[in-house]
Amino acid sequence: MSSLELKIPPDVVWVINAGLMWLVAKASPRLVVPTLLRVGMGALLLICGVVVIIGARAALASANTTWGPMTPERTTRLVATGVYAFSRNPMYLGMLFVLLGWGILLASPAGLIVSTGFFLYIDRFQIAPEERALSTSLGPEYLGYRARVRRWI
Repeated sequence: MSSLELKIPPDVVWVINAGLMWLVAKASPRLVVPTLLRVGMGALLLICGVVVIIGARAALASANTTWGPMTPERTTRLVATGVYAFSRNPMYLGMLFVLLGWGILLASPAGLIVSTGFFLYIDRFQIAPEERALSTSLGPEYLGYRARVRRWI
């Protein structure tokens, strides 16, 4: 299965997953939740996700290193501040928050289950090879960071 590693850009996986969530929500029973609660919770997760993604990309830009997920070996320095102090993968975490918010807005338990596909795919086929590349290119500095900071949260 390593043939899938670093092959599909995470943004594409994210958008496909959001579309699948919508399709599943249309074809499955919806959860009856008061609109204000559903919209409030969904919007909160969406906003948190977007803020985390923006914070992650801004941190990488200010460190003058790549955020290109398909070529992790091009990383020039470790960023361990801002959102990267709490998660080694804040962009993917932000994407997951957006998907969870989307699932809540859709009022779809089945859609929320579909969002686990994003988590599983990104964890195995994106993050694992990124971590191998960063361990090689950044060495002990990355290994120490990896020991201190969790992969997701």
